[in-house]
Amino acid sequence: MRQRLNLTQAQEEAEINMTPMLDVVFIMLIFFIVSTSFVREAGIDVNRPVADSANSQSKTAVMVAISAEDQIWLDRKPLDLRMVRPAIERLRSEQAEINVVVQADEEASTGQLIKVIDQLRLANVPYTVATKASE
Repeated sequence: MRQRLNLTQAQEEAEINMTPMLDVVFIMLIFFIVSTSFVREAGIDVNRPVADSANSQSKTAVMVAISAEDQIWLDRKPLDLRMVRPAIERLRSEQAEINVVVQADEEASTGQLIKVIDQLRLANVPYTVATKASE
């Protein structure tokens, strides 16, 4: 009878405590959420022109695209030219260090590209114009 008592006590003590593992998982989740940089895509595929002097950008936050029909896209939504500056300023208020990449289609008019760049300059944000590197 004495052995039977010891056997039940040993079974009760053999539990695995999952609390420390869950703590570690939640800490890792919080770390990855905080350290992730979110990129706002333009929302359309752009056929960019080729440039011999193109260089890659390592840190990007916002992409503005100009389609072949001169439509402006930001965050997967079409945008009017007059709304580019307020939208970028709103994004800059959410994230202080913002870098804008402008993707213009080969068929987009130069005038539309210049107007978008002018709006970015008025918003006082750094920008680059994306092109494909020559192969």
